[in-house]
Amino acid sequence: MHIKPDIQAPLVHAPIGAMIVDTAGVITWANAACATLLAEPDPESLCNGLLFVMFGEEEAEMLRQMFEVFFGAPIGQRDAWTRKFTLHAADGSRPAISLTLSPIAGEDDGRAVIYLRNTTRELTAERRFNQMFETLPLGLVVVDGKGRIAQANAMLAIQFGYQVVDMIGQPLNMLLPERYRDAHAQQLAGYRDAPESRMMAAGRDLTGLHRSGREFPVEVALTRFENPGQPLFMAIVSDITHRKRSETALQQTNAQLEEFTYVASHDLRSPLRGIGDLVTWIREDLDETFGVDALPESVQHNFDRITQRIARCEQMIDDLLSYARAGVRDPQMHSIDPRELVEEAMVMSGIPDSFTVDVEIAGEHLMAPRAPLSTSLRNLISNAVKHHGGQSGRIRIAMREEGRFSIFTVEDDGQGIPPGNEERIFKLFHRASPGTDGDGVGLAFTRRMINAHGGVVSVQGNGPLGGATFEVHWPRILLRENDDE
Repeated sequence: MHIKPDIQAPLVHAPIGAMIVDTAGVITWANAACATLLAEPDPESLCNGLLFVMFGEEEAEMLRQMFEVFFGAPIGQRDAWTRKFTLHAADGSRPAISLTLSPIAGEDDGRAVIYLRNTTRELTAERRFNQMFETLPLGLVVVDGKGRIAQANAMLAIQFGYQVVDMIGQPLNMLLPERYRDAHAQQLAGYRDAPESRMMAAGRDLTGLHRSGREFPVEVALTRFENPGQPLFMAIVSDITHRKRSETALQQTNAQLEEFTYVASHDLRSPLRGIGDLVTWIREDLDETFGVDALPESVQHNFDRITQRIARCEQMIDDLLSYARAGVRDPQMHSIDPRELVEEAMVMSGIPDSFTVDVEIAGEHLMAPRAPLSTSLRNLISNAVKHHGGQSGRIRIAMREEGRFSIFTVEDDGQGIPPGNEERIFKLFHRASPGTDGDGVGLAFTRRMINAHGGVVSVQGNGPLGGATFEVHWPRILLRENDDE
């Protein structure tokens, strides 16, 4: 059937399906997009077909009723109608569509234009979003421009002690303690005027209000929620009660350890110095009474042993203080060349010339505190030499990147670590090799320092070279709980 050129032109090349129908639903014209949607070879094959047969029984009846109401109204009072349907295409597919029934401007009242838009992808995306929204193990809430809850997921309801249905339509303030509500209303208004994805109240503690009246710490991320109608905003709410408890417990433990260490060092140094002074005075008195060389060699040897053990006790106190301080993270970040860092640690470790060292670096610069990372590597390299068990040997130092970590490996071809002792060697005052110098603080100090900076150190008792292999996972990318902000 002929249609006016000014009507046909935009419909022929429209990116969505378009067809002309009469009052009985008979198709008189269709464009190529419509034929594609219906899996027909060309638009001509649709002409003279009945629109209603392209839908299921119930939807076809609904469409007939739309036609009756639409064509029953005077042409000047016909408004466009849009409904969601499932189309029965010729190839057996069932695309979801949005169907719009609209009058033809300047035409008689016997025809109308139908627009068909494929919404399958939109529905699939919507279903996926809804599935993620409901199953995400974080509280999610969508808020409208008036501060009312438009949507909430099950986790948010669990966090705050409500049923989801009881939260919809309620003001978001119901989830906040009374003292914060006025300030929150102002913050929401400010965010509505200048929305951007960000953490809420960065640097300050936030508190949620449980239905029972109990308050608990939360972390909230805000983002704009795209919506064609009124503006919507989505908040991601994390209950950080367990994290806060862990942080508090760790802070208390570190504070108590540091306090104990300082008190112990003060209380231990005084008697040690007193013992040292007494030994010196006794030795001087004996020298004056019997002469400098009159004392038996065994007595002089015992005096020397007492002096050495006092010095060792003082060194253990110093090491204990260093161990306590190792639990504090260094905030100074530097861009570090891993090869330069390894070379620096090797020089400061004093590796004997009888040892061969292989260095393999397969990573880029990293941002990290230089001093603790350098100290950790130096301790592990020195440890490889000290506990090697031989006068000469081979050490391999490597670095690679894996995920958010830079992984440093220090391995040797020495005597290794007996099975079952892999964790014991990291205990405070445990000496891996009794015949070597030291008081067993080095590895405990190293692990504590690495852990304080978000890293992990582990050991394999008999690695690829035959000896011990230490592996340090040092974060190139800090998680939020390790970030100063």
